[in-house]
Amino acid sequence: MTDARWLDVEDDFTSASRHFANAVLLFEANGFAGEELEAYRARMALMHALQSGYSSVEAGLVRVLEIIGEELPVGADWHAVLIRRFSRARNGDAPRPALINAAIARDLDEARRFRHRAMHAYDDFEVERARPTIEAAKRLAIALRPLAANLRTVF
Repeated sequence: MTDARWLDVEDDFTSASRHFANAVLLFEANGFAGEELEAYRARMALMHALQSGYSSVEAGLVRVLEIIGEELPVGADWHAVLIRRFSRARNGDAPRPALINAAIARDLDEARRFRHRAMHAYDDFEVERARPTIEAAKRLAIALRPLAANLRTVF
């Protein structure tokens, strides 16, 4: 028996991968300096692509928890807890292996932190400070494509 909700997870991760890959291309295209509309557009496009990438993967992670019947994290730090939970094995009543490796967890956490900064500091955005997030985005664009299929095989 199959669970069609995995298709939604795959769609979320594919979308995240596309957003992260395009964020890298936007960063490499540059054009961020200045106050002209084109520079503003370049900065906003980069921020939005990175935010959309992380939001898409986070939606997929939430769907996975729903599929496997695991409670969603709660509290003000639930976004960070979600990543930590996926990177740890679970023991007890419903044991399971870690669902993402430490490298993917670090990259997701970098993208999560960027999303938070961008959401609260549009006017203070410094493109060069996004370089660690761009490096994480490069790796995530590749790693996320097979992740949904790999998770599906665990369950």
